[in-house]
Amino acid sequence: MTTEDHAAADRAADSRYEAVASRDARFDGVFFFAVATTGIYCRPSCPATTPKRRNVTFYRTAAAAQGAGYRACRRCRPDAVPGSAEWNARADVVGRAVRLIGDGVVDREGVTGLAARLGYSARQVQRQLNAELGAGPLALARAQRGHTARVLLQTTSLQAAEIAFAAGFASVRQFNDTIRAIYAATPGELRSARPGRNGHAVPIAPSGGRAGIPLRLAHRTPYATAPVFDFLAARAIPGVEEITGTAGHRIYRRTLRLPGGPGIAEVAEQPGPAGGWLECRLHLGSLRDLTAATQRIRRLFDLDADPRAVDERLGADPVLAPLVAARPGLRAPGAADPQETALRIAAYPAGPAAAAALVRTYGEPLTELTEPSGGLTHLFPEPADLAGAALDELPPDRREPVRALAAALACGNVLLDPGADRDTAEGLLAAIPGIGPGRAARIRMRALGDPDVFPGGDETAAHRSGEGDAPGSEAWRPWRSYAFHQLRAAGADRPPTTAEE
Repeated sequence: MTTEDHAAADRAADSRYEAVASRDARFDGVFFFAVATTGIYCRPSCPATTPKRRNVTFYRTAAAAQGAGYRACRRCRPDAVPGSAEWNARADVVGRAVRLIGDGVVDREGVTGLAARLGYSARQVQRQLNAELGAGPLALARAQRGHTARVLLQTTSLQAAEIAFAAGFASVRQFNDTIRAIYAATPGELRSARPGRNGHAVPIAPSGGRAGIPLRLAHRTPYATAPVFDFLAARAIPGVEEITGTAGHRIYRRTLRLPGGPGIAEVAEQPGPAGGWLECRLHLGSLRDLTAATQRIRRLFDLDADPRAVDERLGADPVLAPLVAARPGLRAPGAADPQETALRIAAYPAGPAAAAALVRTYGEPLTELTEPSGGLTHLFPEPADLAGAALDELPPDRREPVRALAAALACGNVLLDPGADRDTAEGLLAAIPGIGPGRAARIRMRALGDPDVFPGGDETAAHRSGEGDAPGSEAWRPWRSYAFHQLRAAGADRPPTTAEE
């Protein structure tokens, strides 16, 4: 490193220490700090006495801190934090790898499978992750398994062997060793130290006689829950999704197609000011799907966003400032199933009734553990089931585009998994007849969770602002997706070139 590099690193460390000294929760999940005199690592908002600067080392990930020999703080639980919004924004190999690891790809397919999805060799992936994050894919996956295990120990009555299996460990011994290494406690000690549940979250009662797995999904505050639930309610497909309850106390429920079988997720709306988490309950056919199901719900509700950074940027714009002030913490909903979301956007303007008919005809009925529950009866159809179908349920002009997109998804010509290359995917989508740039941009924004997409471009931005001299969407980078949702939530005119869904 040059002298200038060392100086820049020192300034960055000093800035992080200031965040630790002020217990700034905005940086929880963005970095972690470890204390040499105690041997523990914490989140920046840890309420413990601030350590001396000379005893503190900073890490980009919990896995890196664990790899350096530090154990997780039992007071602030540094693993129970939202993910860094950086990984949603970045399109490089490191960002894509982190998203795939979060989805459980390493647990299911190993490092070789991760590398194949990224189009790199396993050695290249290992080198890039180590260089930037201080931990390789196996260490990152191990840290995630440890977190999942702790959640299950402290929120369920599952036996240790069941938890080891659900968290992705290869054996109970590996599970025990990891828990001891990360938390300096046995699984039994960790379970007995479960924290109390305080706050104003809406509890989700067990449904249909099934307890499911209760979770608290952490997010940064503020979080405007009402617009997200409004968005989902307006688009809910009967049989696949439903929202029950009254405004402020609603519960969103949906079916999930997971690697190990069907599942059901239930998420409660947060009444009043958000308390830093959403209550969730998962009903899974296979416990090994816990990580994948959790990450998909996190993406759907945009729980890893940095709302203060978004609001600060957009709030500086004269067009958006009053909208941001009215809805601080507005999220950009993503997708629980990227392929489903893409097909729904391709089918627009077919509404929920037409989509429900499509589900009844081509969807997979729920069976066994995930038998019909309330209004949930089916999984959304797989692309292969729609590629050659008649699709009489859809408007005539949408049938061929949906078939073409379904065929591209089914054969793998278009990839929409968390590690997909967004530019490549958008280009391939736009080239499909009947999809075009507008729908391709919308799919990129929702199915691929890109925070910097404004379907319709600058002309649309000016149209929606009502001012011919509006700064345009380029001024809203890197948070254009949030600007789009602010304008829509405010009731602005829909952009004429965008495919709504």
